[in-house]
Amino acid sequence: MTENGFSTLGLSEDSLHTIKLKGFEEPTEIQRKIIPLILQNEVDLIGQAQTGTGKTAAFALPVIEKLDTRVNYLQALVLVPTRELAIQVAEEFNSLCGNRNIHVAPIYGGQSYDTQLRRLKKGVDVVVGTPGRMIDLLNRGAIMLDKVSFAILDEADEMLNMGFIDDIEFILGSTNPERRTLLFSATMPDRILSLTKKYMKKREIIKAKNAGQTTDLTDQVYFEVNEQDKLDSLCRIIDTTVEFYGIIFCRTKHDVDYVTTKLNDRGYDSDGLHGDISQMQREKILTKFKKKKINVLVATDVAARGLDIDDLTHVINYALPQDPEAYLHRIGRTGRAGREGTAITFVTPEEFRKLLFIKNITKTEIRKERVPRVKEVIEFKKEKILFKIKNIISKGVPENYKELARGLSPEFSQEDIIAALIKFAFQNELEEDNYGQIQDLFEKKGRQFEGKNSGKDKREKNRKGRDYSDKGNSNRRGGGKGKERLFIALGKKDGLSPKKLLAYLEKKTSTSPDFVSDMQVFDSYSFITVPNKESNVIIERLNKGRSKKPIVERAKK
Repeated sequence: MTENGFSTLGLSEDSLHTIKLKGFEEPTEIQRKIIPLILQNEVDLIGQAQTGTGKTAAFALPVIEKLDTRVNYLQALVLVPTRELAIQVAEEFNSLCGNRNIHVAPIYGGQSYDTQLRRLKKGVDVVVGTPGRMIDLLNRGAIMLDKVSFAILDEADEMLNMGFIDDIEFILGSTNPERRTLLFSATMPDRILSLTKKYMKKREIIKAKNAGQTTDLTDQVYFEVNEQDKLDSLCRIIDTTVEFYGIIFCRTKHDVDYVTTKLNDRGYDSDGLHGDISQMQREKILTKFKKKKINVLVATDVAARGLDIDDLTHVINYALPQDPEAYLHRIGRTGRAGREGTAITFVTPEEFRKLLFIKNITKTEIRKERVPRVKEVIEFKKEKILFKIKNIISKGVPENYKELARGLSPEFSQEDIIAALIKFAFQNELEEDNYGQIQDLFEKKGRQFEGKNSGKDKREKNRKGRDYSDKGNSNRRGGGKGKERLFIALGKKDGLSPKKLLAYLEKKTSTSPDFVSDMQVFDSYSFITVPNKESNVIIERLNKGRSKKPIVERAKK
């Protein structure tokens, strides 16, 4: 530990050893300010700090120090808005306990009551719970809060937004009147301030620098696009990013399902989260995302609450947030833990005034950019392919692959062999028909925020020089560029397999198998994804002469 590190904050040697094992070197600003105050005095504290600033450790470390391991009753309660955050905060507490005999339990809806009741009966020092489940347990008489020394409200503004204010007041009213109350929030709306006056005694407000504001590491950009151009714009952004790993925010669960389906149809590794997803499925999706088995997570605001992932490259507002606070919460999920990130917002012409309002309230710089042109996307992909191939060559190509190459070299030119192998490996990745045309709205007058930082250096890390000349707005159902999902009323009972379906399409419609992706063959029907140009040909030729019941249709959203 350095002189300016955790050793100056008044923590015990046990805590310092635990911190060292976790790899923490220097405390964050909120940790530096909060930890000594919790350890050294008895006042209530209000900490204004954004998600990702280390606030969990800021209250967990000193609370752990204050716990009495000799007693057998609940000593600390942490209220959080979501199940995921309850699990994460409980895990953080456990990881900071070191060798101390301290028991921490996450309590949340969606988990078995019996499991939680058994855990509470064994004795728990710290409960990290969601308001709804805590109310249930209090009403059952299954948990007692009359002896708690600490009541901590984490992400208080999120709990307010989710309608938990009455539950919070009931829970706080059930706690030990002599408790210390610690409240943490990214923003401080009036309702929270009135809550602090009612339930806090002598209190101090601790504000981390830029609390409630966006981090300097987040590059904020907006694209003005028509509603029907959002999906194609999103694909272009993903495809011109070196390693995209981000959350796409949508307004409704229908939008989440639609965007996720369309992205999967186009070959992206994505999944969606919204309120209708079961807890078990939700945890599976989050595990895949955290392990980067999928790199695109599409979610509603409510479904994404409580997620704590430090290395996101992008947060994309597919739909404009409802208010400035929601904007801050969304984009605060990137540009964390010392890593740079990008926050992108799609804005339709009708929404521009709302974006201007968000910008003025949050006092942030949001720079306007153009959506990358198709040719730029293709050039970017070419460079990625060349980089991958050169990287393989530099590491040494195994002899069995060289043997295959020698078998081809007498018959064909080197250029043809290499070109064929690239096509084989990357299929139709370099086809412009994969992308639909979009209307360029960049030149609209009065539609650009001027800021001190042009963001040029950050942009160049992910994209190359541009030549924007896409014109017009294609009809998504009329044969422009892009891809479509098709439903075919033929399946296994008709003798089809994936291989036979490809042969059938090639024979009946002259559609090359190279253009067919994401094929699913079921008992009585099948699905395929093809470029728009091919979809029109397939529909026309397979349905020819069938006026009543067509063989193939565009899949419903």
